[in-house]
Amino acid sequence: MAPNLDVIADSMRRRILALLAVEREVCVCEFVAGLDEVQPAMSRHLALLRDAGWIVARREGTWIHYRLARLPSWAMTVIDALVAGGVPAPALRKARARLAAFPGRPSRTPEKIA
Repeated sequence: MAPNLDVIADSMRRRILALLAVEREVCVCEFVAGLDEVQPAMSRHLALLRDAGWIVARREGTWIHYRLARLPSWAMTVIDALVAGGVPAPALRKARARLAAFPGRPSRTPEKIA
């Protein structure tokens, strides 16, 4: 399924995609901490991105982890553009710093991320 471009008109969804592009996999609690958004709103954004074909989810115990879906080349170009400046660099740096400082971050093993 080709991802729906309309859903990334929202700035929070663009930040989610940019963060996934650089972090590879992020769980809901990490998005809440890194992007300073309340959990119900974050879950809604993630559901819209998942339903639109941009991201996929996997469950590990109580955690739901998200990563970018297998995307066509045009969609990866969009993602690359978000990371390169479509999402302001200070906002992305701040989200990554908040994420790195988040004490409740679940641990992952490399084979589970791939």
